[in-house]
Amino acid sequence: MSSHSHPIQIPKTQKAAIVKCSGAAVQVQSNVPVTQPADLKPGECLVKLQCTGVCHTDLHAAMGDWPVPSKTPLIGGHEGVGDVVAIGHNTVNSPVKLGDRVGIKWIAYSCLQCEQCRNSREQNCEHGQLSGYTVDGTFQQYVVSYVNCVTPIPDGIESASAASLLCAGLTVYRALKYSETNPGDWVVLPGAGGGLGHLAIQYAKYMGRRVIAIDGGEEKRKLCLSLGADHWIDFTTCKDITAEIKRVTGGKGAHAAVVTTASSSGYSQAIDYLRENGRLMAVGLPSKATLDANIFFTVFKSITIHGSYVGNRQDAIECVNIAASGAIKVHYQSRPMDDLEQVYDEMGKGKIAGRIVLTLE
Repeated sequence: MSSHSHPIQIPKTQKAAIVKCSGAAVQVQSNVPVTQPADLKPGECLVKLQCTGVCHTDLHAAMGDWPVPSKTPLIGGHEGVGDVVAIGHNTVNSPVKLGDRVGIKWIAYSCLQCEQCRNSREQNCEHGQLSGYTVDGTFQQYVVSYVNCVTPIPDGIESASAASLLCAGLTVYRALKYSETNPGDWVVLPGAGGGLGHLAIQYAKYMGRRVIAIDGGEEKRKLCLSLGADHWIDFTTCKDITAEIKRVTGGKGAHAAVVTTASSSGYSQAIDYLRENGRLMAVGLPSKATLDANIFFTVFKSITIHGSYVGNRQDAIECVNIAASGAIKVHYQSRPMDDLEQVYDEMGKGKIAGRIVLTLE
């Protein structure tokens, strides 16, 4: 397919949010070059973005405080939705065509050939690239991506909602999918009122699980209960969270915990409130915290600790399709790209309920 067969005009420059070096403030610039269709390599595509979610990971990338270094200067972002406007020359068997609406995820590229990829664990690909971390991401109007790795966005879901599913939704969906729980089982969600947590409640309810939501404050309490949480615990007022979870679950404890908070206390507590053969799904990524688990009770109770990292291409398609069926509602606020620095500030202080989506058109 020739990228020249399309009459759309690709501008030479665009607006993008750039972090010059780790720890520097993000700067929105309007004269950033756009990769032209003729410069795309086979297998690459150019996507004109409509919007992008903002994730806690983007804040870590900008601050450079994770143990895996990000590239600089960096255009962050990894929850983009837009339309394919060009495909590289000599691309064969492309699963997407010009005009398709697609999503760009944290995993920008996976080789599909290494041992991890062959085992459907593309998120652990030896040659993987990360959007807005090792390659420029979605805080720009035009982004280069890969035809084999973008996620098709079905009809029935608006772009701004789909954006948040590409990381937050995918991550909690996969964690629940691999939690080895059954319908009727109790799942604890620390951080339930946040960007990941509010989606985790809904996917858990879609799967028939019973949900104990943990978070703080009246706004988050209302949100969690409105989304179907079976029980709410406010960590700012509850004296003994473990005892409360035991009480709600008939003295036995929860079957699983999906920990989306970026604090280590959410992890260490889970060993206490999980029942025998419970599963701790580790999802939130603090920069330096360690997992402090009581080894005796981890063994004695046959607890499984399972690190769950985003998801593969199939998980992404499932998670978006479930939402497009009407089962998942993303709570987000739209903001212009110029607000990104302010959004980071609010995120760092834990002031955001739900998700922030930047408009890019």
